Amino acid sequence: MVYLESIQHQYPKGTRVRLVHMDDPHPVPVGTLGTVTGVDDIGSLIVTWDNGQSLNVLYGIDRVEKI
Repeated sequence: MVYLESIQHQYPKGTRVRLVHMDDPHPVPVGTLGTVTGVDDIGSLIVTWDNGQSLNVLYGIDRVEKI
């Protein structure tokens, strides 16, 4: 799908990000840094967070910024 390719191009493996917003009952704290390790089949970013958490960034719901 074209949008998956766009997300993969925008956030290639190794991209550093900072969490801006996460809509989750137990979210990663805002401001936490992490490294993108991939993009899944629905366009969510797979991120290894520096604090050890392992929640994906859901496309269109959660927000990160590149650093």
